[in-house]
Order: sequence, then C-alpha cells, then structure tokens
Amino acid sequence: MKTLPEQATGTAHGKIILIGEHAVVYGEPAIAFPFKATPVEVTIRQIETAAAISSSYYSGPLKDAPVSLTNITTLLQTIGDDLSQPTGHLSITVTSRIPAERGMGSSAAVATAFVRALFNYFNVPLDPDRLLYYVDISEKIAHGNPSGIDARVTSSDSPVFYQKGSMFESLSINLTGHLIAADTGIKGQTGQAVADVAEEVAHHPEQAMALIRNMGVLTLQAKEAIAHNDPERLGKLLTQAHSSLKQLSVSNTKLDHLVETALRSGALGAKLTGGGRGGCMIALAESEKKAEVIAEKLMEQGAVNTWIHALGEDKHE
Repeated sequence: MKTLPEQATGTAHGKIILIGEHAVVYGEPAIAFPFKATPVEVTIRQIETAAAISSSYYSGPLKDAPVSLTNITTLLQTIGDDLSQPTGHLSITVTSRIPAERGMGSSAAVATAFVRALFNYFNVPLDPDRLLYYVDISEKIAHGNPSGIDARVTSSDSPVFYQKGSMFESLSINLTGHLIAADTGIKGQTGQAVADVAEEVAHHPEQAMALIRNMGVLTLQAKEAIAHNDPERLGKLLTQAHSSLKQLSVSNTKLDHLVETALRSGALGAKLTGGGRGGCMIALAESEKKAEVIAEKLMEQGAVNTWIHALGEDKHE
C-alpha cells in the first residue's frame, strides 16, 4: 500500500453568467465566464481523530455536519469507495472567496476543489470527464437538476457557450478589458425569479418570448464580439441584455442602481448576472484603472463587495 502524503490541495474558482441567463431555460444560448477573482482551495490531511471539516458554514466532526454539506460527505464516501481508500480520518479545510447564494457557482467550485484535493491526496490521476462526473453527483444533491454549466466553468480556464439540449462549447478568450462583479448583499432569488418569468410567458407570451428571443440574439452577438476582441460592442450588448431582464421583472432596485452607477462611472456595459432579484451585477471596463474607479464607485453606492477579473492585456492605459 503506497504511503499517502501529509496533505494535498485542490483549487477551483467562481463563475459568472456573462449573458443569456433566464433565456437559456427557453432554449436560447448563454455564455458563462470563469471568474478567477474568487478562488477556492480545499486542503486534505490525515488526522488521528474522526474525519472533520473546517469551513465558513460549519467546523467540526464530519458526522455532525449539517444537511447543507451532504454533497461533500457523499462525495467523500463515494470517492473513497471508488478508489478503495480509507476516508475516516481526514481533515478537510475549505477556503472560499465566493459568496454563497450569489449565482457565482459556490457549491460547484467547492466540489471541484474537493475532488481535485482528494485525487491529489490519494495520488490518482484525474481527467476532466471524471472530475465532472463527481462534481455532477455533488451538484445534483445541492441543486436537484443542475445544467452542468457551473461544474464546467468553475474547473475551466475558458468561457463556455451553451444551449439547452446541445453540447457545451469552450470559447477562446481573446478579449482585452476587465470584468467587475459587485455583490448587492442580497441573496439571489433564482427560484422565484424563474417562476415569475414562467408566469410572464404564460400570461403575456408574445411580449415575454420576444424579450427572451432578443436575449438569444444578444448572446450570439456577444459570442462574435468576444471572438473579434470588441469589448466596446460587448459592453453595449450587456447593457441591452440588462434592459430585457429588467422588463422580465428579474432585476430589482439595487441591481438597477448599481448598473446605472457603473455606466455613469465609465463602464462599457453593465447588467445583473445570474438569477436576479439580488446576488451580483457585472460591469465591463476597458482597463484596470477604469475598473478600479468603477469598483470604488459601486462600493460607495451600496455594493458590499467587488472583485476585478482581468480578461486580457489592457488596450488603454
């Protein structure tokens, strides 16, 4: 039996929906970006006592972990069984900079980092398909019927273009500029927002579906803007997408205020990201300096946190 290391780590990062949220439920495309400004690290080490976990949600024996950590306890048991490895005396430390329930892929990122840490600890090779298989197990426990997008983007360096019922497509990132995400401090209300959009579609099908189809068109145009390194065009598309989401009633006063603040502060474009009714908004800036100015203004105007993610080399100093 091979000697196990003293400890091993696994990493992942957050994700943001760049464009296409809500419309994707109705068969339109969406684009999600890896967001490396919000990293996650999981460290595994051997201990003499029973398995334990340390995280922002709960710290203590794994057997007493709350229901919200069932995905992690199930993953540990499943991977231990699959690899024929003992897991009864492991210490799991989760360090995450992704805010929970903000639509940034927190649960998938933690699962990704955890699976990577376990495979590193047991010194077993881990290919992308096997990683996704295990993260999908975790996400089904956490979310019921996940799209799979969070699992792919939190473990990837590339943006992902996806559409319901079709393949996920990795996009090469050729875009200069910086992406700012700002947290409203309000938990996202994804379930309610999705239900309310469904109600709009049921009661005002012509108007609602026109907005949804328009978001699909904007997403395809955004894909082109990314391919041709056109951040100015992409910014305009993001702002138009926010307008459609607002008309579908998935924004709220604080999101609208932060979007308007970003645009007034020189952003190329801005919109809510994810489920809406809270959570986060994003803004696109042409340079790091402008991104810092926008982030500062967003904090002044009520954001509880901001992050800046470099997309590529600055085009403007």
